[in-house]
Amino acid sequence: MSAVSPARKAAFQILMAVERGTAHSDDLLRGNVVNALSTADRHLATALVLGVLRWQIRIDHALQSLLKRPGAKLDEEIRIALRLGAFQILHMDRIPARAAIDESVELAKQAGHKFASSMVNAVLRKVAVFRADLLEESAMDLALSHAHPAWMAERWMSHYGVDATRAICEHGQRQPAHTIRVVDSGAEKKLTAAGIEVIQNELVSAARTVTSGDVTSTAEFQEGRIRIQDEGSQLVAEIAAQGNPGAILDCCAAPGGKTLILAERNPQAPVLAYESSEPRVEQLRKRIAGFGDRIECRLGDITESTEEARFDVALADVPCSGTGTLGRNPEIRHRFRAEDLPRQAERQRAILSAAIRAVRPGGAVIYSTCSLEPEENEEVVVAVLAETPNARALSLESRIKGLATEGILTSSGAERLQQSITSDGALRLLPGAFHTDGFFIALIEKKS
Repeated sequence: MSAVSPARKAAFQILMAVERGTAHSDDLLRGNVVNALSTADRHLATALVLGVLRWQIRIDHALQSLLKRPGAKLDEEIRIALRLGAFQILHMDRIPARAAIDESVELAKQAGHKFASSMVNAVLRKVAVFRADLLEESAMDLALSHAHPAWMAERWMSHYGVDATRAICEHGQRQPAHTIRVVDSGAEKKLTAAGIEVIQNELVSAARTVTSGDVTSTAEFQEGRIRIQDEGSQLVAEIAAQGNPGAILDCCAAPGGKTLILAERNPQAPVLAYESSEPRVEQLRKRIAGFGDRIECRLGDITESTEEARFDVALADVPCSGTGTLGRNPEIRHRFRAEDLPRQAERQRAILSAAIRAVRPGGAVIYSTCSLEPEENEEVVVAVLAETPNARALSLESRIKGLATEGILTSSGAERLQQSITSDGALRLLPGAFHTDGFFIALIEKKS
């Protein structure tokens, strides 16, 4: 097989053996055929074998659609030659399509199928031409394979593309990271001494992921020196707390994790925490009891508040669909419907408008959701600003830089966050892009 590279020749032989059921790929990849190759060829042969086997079902489906007679039974040598060529064209960007096609044709010829080699050439040329279409995964296929509603996958594909949607769905099928916030610098050492293993998170310096042990059984958790809180949730509060504001308004405060960060980061600032649910406000009061009178909990609907031009900053972390939290709250996918969005958005616009009224001229509002849906995110901001001439959206770039300078964000995390700022200056965290729930965060300034 002088016209075929050693790596492809070895991969072809191994895949033939696997196809015939005479051996397992892991044994063959450790065998003499592969060990005799150079290091580079050994790596390529391994990548080809494992790649073809991983993607074989989908590759075969694509190849069948390109045959003149779909469903026709192919000789096994032809099947392997086609799979090898198609895998390289579809999934190995660094290998030129021409090389993949030529060597697959040669493999077919030297396996005794000179006549069929022209068919291999024609089919693989079609693979190269229709590569983008063959790689594209339908929303229905993606949704079914990851147990998500098809209408959600279709929406996300239209907004964020296929790759991001796949990452969102994969994230939604994984057990969420067990993230904590280290409030007391000495608490982490005590966790380690108690056998609890944690690692530093990628964005917020105070965030840790628990990799082993039960933090809820520790005195540090029970006494509030550490708290369980998603890193994205921590980030929202850190952005709102940045800049040493005077008076702070938390419009939808329960369960209180963000409220606590606002108070901790600004120890001289009074905080007013609104909550419309009576049971939740009681839980909130218990959680922030250690702050005394500095945090006032108020049972009520912020949209009915008479507060006006009083606060330096308001956090409007509004109730939403929660589609950014499907890994943590999987039942949402079964309950939420697209027709719920207009009702949600109406409520969100009312809360954001109330928050803008409540801040003084020159003050800021942080609007956030744990939703992936534009109707609850940028469309809410645009609609409210269209009706509020004394307010404007600002980019979060400077706040992220400031948090990095203060050491509140990791330097690498801040760099990655800058890349997630939208064209309107908001920040979008997509599940799968970061080890967080999905969040949307926007900064709005009330004009002087």
